[in-house]
Amino acid sequence: MPLLSVQGQGAGWCLVVFLLAFIVALVLKLIAAGYRSYRKLPPQPPSVPEKKPEPVYYIVERKKKRPKKEFGEPKEISFR
Repeated sequence: MPLLSVQGQGAGWCLVVFLLAFIVALVLKLIAAGYRSYRKLPPQPPSVPEKKPEPVYYIVERKKKRPKKEFGEPKEISFR
């Protein structure tokens, strides 16, 4: 009599494979980080902050008001 069903065995193997892949990925990351720190790079010169470009201001003419029209006599409106 088997201890686990087929689905249980499959889930167990999936868990084992996942953990194995996870551990291998972590080990590879640690190896890469160790290699980078072992192979010391020359110190980089301090970076000079870039100057922001000065803002550009455009000279814009204001809108001129139209001269007021002279109004004539009012018209009479009759509603029918």
